[in-house]
Amino acid sequence: MRVLVLGAGGFIGREVMAVLLAAGYDVVATARSLDGLEARFPAVSFIRVDLSRALQVADWSPVLAGVDVIINCAGVLRGGEMTSVHVTMPSALYEAARLARVQRVLLLSAISARPDVQTAYARTKLAGEVALRESGVDWTILRPSLVYGDGSYGGTSLMRGLAGLPWAIPVAGDGRFPFTPVHAKDLARAIRIVCEDESFAGQVLEPVGPDTMELRDLLVRYRRWLGFGDAAILRVPMPLMRVLGKAGDFFGSGPVSSSSLDQMVAGNAGDSAAFERAISFRPRSLDAALQARPAQVQDRWHARLYFLAPALKIVLVLMWLVSAWLGFAHGQVRTEEVTSGLGLPLLWAEPLRIAGSLLDIAMAGWLLVDRFGRWSTLGQCLLIIGYTAVIGYALPELWIDPLGPLLKNAPILLAVLMHGAIADRH
Repeated sequence: MRVLVLGAGGFIGREVMAVLLAAGYDVVATARSLDGLEARFPAVSFIRVDLSRALQVADWSPVLAGVDVIINCAGVLRGGEMTSVHVTMPSALYEAARLARVQRVLLLSAISARPDVQTAYARTKLAGEVALRESGVDWTILRPSLVYGDGSYGGTSLMRGLAGLPWAIPVAGDGRFPFTPVHAKDLARAIRIVCEDESFAGQVLEPVGPDTMELRDLLVRYRRWLGFGDAAILRVPMPLMRVLGKAGDFFGSGPVSSSSLDQMVAGNAGDSAAFERAISFRPRSLDAALQARPAQVQDRWHARLYFLAPALKIVLVLMWLVSAWLGFAHGQVRTEEVTSGLGLPLLWAEPLRIAGSLLDIAMAGWLLVDRFGRWSTLGQCLLIIGYTAVIGYALPELWIDPLGPLLKNAPILLAVLMHGAIADRH
């Protein structure tokens, strides 16, 4: 059987590919970026596709050659691409699948995809379900609760980060929001079973684990698993959480967003017994999964760095903006000294001062929008090294200045490299 997996680069998509390959399937997969995927999954035929732009039937017709089943694991929790990725792109894909006589489409939706949940994520996921139901192809829809695994992504990364904070575990509101978490490997196993059994056509399943628990209980379990010991529960008022969510929306990669808060409040509990009867196996419990896979040093690093990564990004952005302001407001004398030290005419000082400040502003903006932190890290390093070399040549006495205006660039450079190493959460 030839299976096409959408969203293969994601947390769930990778687990799905691993299970399908182990079962002997011929797997074709799409991803926006193929960085490292082809090396990790050499048996998979990868196609680079930006799902937010593949909005026409013609974009998908060549991809579907010989495909028997489509597994749509694609999803975005925030940003302006939700409608295109959850609704417009799948509509074109499903029409192409109908024309190509694909046997069935499996859609990984969300347990919150209900009419009573008015988040943009839930609305677009539900609209994507409607598009599939009306497409004319056989379908199965899976609506999982919180998905966790040996690694983490999205909501489970946030939970690890909260559980790893010192002294106390902050929870939104009273922390009584219910979840029925399912392990990613059990979800992937369920997807394989659904692929193989045509009786699931036309059904909606809610993949969930065996236990329903509240958010605060989840965090306590993760903290104990990480080995950080007991901690008090710190209730954070929802109005303050909303403010933090808006800040996350603005920066685009913050640990909390308005959408994630709304999804949490909407409810993520499901019927464990019903899913177990439908799928004919019992998913593992969270306690059993954590016990079977003890936390390692990298898990504790990840938990402790989770909130430091966006904080470091904010600090670097502010550093470049303040540097620009200082150049505009107070940089005239120092720029003239540098210009003179370089042996240049003093009339160059003003253009150099303005250009330097504009470069700093541009660097702050670049860093702010660079989701993966790769090219902005290179740009910052080159700019810092360039500034250090030019100023150090023009004013060599600054190398031994007691306040260390040049020597301080070394730890700043390391901070930039650290941010580049941990900025990519995908």
